[in-house]
Amino acid sequence: MKLRSRIAAFLLIVIALFATMGTTINGVLKDINLGLDLQGGFEVLYEVQPLKDGGKVTEEDVKATADAISRRVNVLGVSEPSIQIEGKNRIRVQLAGVKNQDQAREVLSSQANLTFRDFDDKLLLNGNDLVQGGAKAAFNQENKPIVTLKLKDAQKFADITSEISQRPAPQNLLVIWLDYQKGDSYVKEAQKEEPAYASAATVTKVLNTTDVEISGNFTVQETKDLAGILNAGALPAKLVEMYSTSVGAQFGDDALKATVFASIIGVAAIFIFMLVVYRLPGLVAVITLAIFTYIVLWVFEMINAVLTLPGIAALVLGIGMAVDANILMYERIKEELRVGKSVKAAFKSGSKSSFTAIFDANITTLLAAAVLFYFGTSSVKGFATTLIISIVVTFITAIAGTRILLGLLVQSGYLDNKPWLFGVNKKKVHKLSEGIDTLDLKTHFDRFDFVHNRKKFFALSAVLILAGMIVLGIFKLNLGIDFTAGSRVEVQTTQTLNSEEVQKVVEKEGLTPKDISIAGDKSETAVLRFVEDFSKDEVKQFRDHMKAQYGDDTEVVISTVSTTIGAELVSNAIKALVYAAIGIIIYVAVRFEWRMGVGTIISLLHDVFFMIAIFSLFRIEVDITFIAAVLTIVGYSINDTIVTFDRIRENLHRVGVIKNAEDLAHIVNKSLRQTLTRSVNTVVTVLVVVIALMIFGATSIQTFSLALLIGLVTGVYSSIYIAAQIWYVLKVRQMKKQGGKLDVSKKESKWGSDEPMV
Repeated sequence: MKLRSRIAAFLLIVIALFATMGTTINGVLKDINLGLDLQGGFEVLYEVQPLKDGGKVTEEDVKATADAISRRVNVLGVSEPSIQIEGKNRIRVQLAGVKNQDQAREVLSSQANLTFRDFDDKLLLNGNDLVQGGAKAAFNQENKPIVTLKLKDAQKFADITSEISQRPAPQNLLVIWLDYQKGDSYVKEAQKEEPAYASAATVTKVLNTTDVEISGNFTVQETKDLAGILNAGALPAKLVEMYSTSVGAQFGDDALKATVFASIIGVAAIFIFMLVVYRLPGLVAVITLAIFTYIVLWVFEMINAVLTLPGIAALVLGIGMAVDANILMYERIKEELRVGKSVKAAFKSGSKSSFTAIFDANITTLLAAAVLFYFGTSSVKGFATTLIISIVVTFITAIAGTRILLGLLVQSGYLDNKPWLFGVNKKKVHKLSEGIDTLDLKTHFDRFDFVHNRKKFFALSAVLILAGMIVLGIFKLNLGIDFTAGSRVEVQTTQTLNSEEVQKVVEKEGLTPKDISIAGDKSETAVLRFVEDFSKDEVKQFRDHMKAQYGDDTEVVISTVSTTIGAELVSNAIKALVYAAIGIIIYVAVRFEWRMGVGTIISLLHDVFFMIAIFSLFRIEVDITFIAAVLTIVGYSINDTIVTFDRIRENLHRVGVIKNAEDLAHIVNKSLRQTLTRSVNTVVTVLVVVIALMIFGATSIQTFSLALLIGLVTGVYSSIYIAAQIWYVLKVRQMKKQGGKLDVSKKESKWGSDEPMV
């Protein structure tokens, strides 16, 4: 009865979890905030500059400007705006889902300094005399659009009009001036310090009222915008666009559907793989992976985070990392079963021995994600946020969750003498009385001698690195606008396009693109790059021009990056890679030993270099998501390397004393063979996802997916043929200095495994 109760507990837990997820998942998905790349909208990074030359922008000015922008966004009615101060004088605004992007950009940055002056230009009233929220769009008796204002002090207005009404004409004028200019014209007017004339009235009597109206040559929309800006308050500083990107609603919807479809294919392939290879534990993995996905989405909804296109990619990759934790545990359980242990003993021993590798591998990836979050821009931050959440949730589901669920099945007793349920062939199971250790088990890779062939692979890598240097010297990197500054335009139509035709259409606007590429199944998408960074007026003009040429259903995505931002992105990318490398080598040196840290960092640089060289050779555009991919591969590469080193450390402690270099070579070879199955299985599951994203995902993450594909392959290669072999060479030198022997004593750590080697 007690054994059956464990099966019942397993079923009840699974049913309860899936019932909870099934009844709440729609609400969770509905409440998740989608980024502008998934629902359309625009993002702009402003630099706050003083209104007058020679002035200074204070911290209070930046905060006041951000507050004014926030109030204006409320006027626009955007449901989930994001307004953040960055550094000392920058404000990043993200408006996902905004319908009229051009109008929104005008409203955000336009000035509206209202003043009442007399005939001699003497200031009588200004915006501070207005009642907050008192400006309204209306119509006068002639049914023309006007703006009505409400003043705070009727008596003050009465005193002013009393004094003016006593003057002879034309000195009895009350003039309303309005510094309200659109686009770049405002900057020019502000520099001239020439306010715009709005309206004037001849005052012949005392006006003891708080109601005033502004009439002029306004459209209905302009009166609405002006009323909103006046209510929001005048900007205390000038806003200059440093970076901007806009995504049409259809673009965002297409990207979301394509990436979700690709993700479903990739995850389904992972589920099938786990069921086929690991059978019953694979079923448990499928259950915990479903729970993992739900929890990540739930956390996103709870912290009110924004899910971006790279964020979805990070979520799918997070599933791959959760799979890796399961594979590590299951492979160790299979080894314990093969040496003759019972299912219960194998589960206990395999779970314990796999923990340190899982812990160390995920911590190093977490370091890379944290660095990425700190130095990344908005979309990259979204990727890093999802990756960080995924890593944390992995510990909950892939470790704790898997142990609990699989433990219930194991402890039920129904799995005894059934190693086939774990994917183990009975013919390969030894009797416990034979005294076979896991170090003595045969593997599929026993014919490979990694250590004694290391020089061949060192030579191969050296030749490829030299070739890569030549390629880089000749072709250099095809840097995108993120790093070189300028504008990138993506035009999606229902027509078949060609470069020559698009070139002629663009040249009608007096623009010359740096290059044009055609994409899409039916060549319906054109990607253009310009060396100029478009102003917001030029963005609107270009979009209108392309719609006039190809139809109103044409979607135009325009990103602009200033020279300053481009230089900063390059600097931040280099810093991110350097700091991630330093953090990882320190961690590996502390948890293992410094020689392993050296091997790890060399293999890491090896992987990164090959990614860069291949992108250079095939002239693939390098954008900011490439840096995200590089840092992700840093995490995956270190993940592989740490799993290998963890097994080397464990096997060394099993032997205790290494008498010569051949003994050490045997340990290294055996460790690599034992972990290679795990490495191959992990890479296969992640590669399936990456390939699905490349084939079926949105075009904007194809560069990211390709970089991951290259990095995953080189990561496995370098962990086997570079990192481990460099450690072997350094360790042999240490042995020679110590008389040819290596004494490795085993110490239990608080993690339940071995302490770092001395």
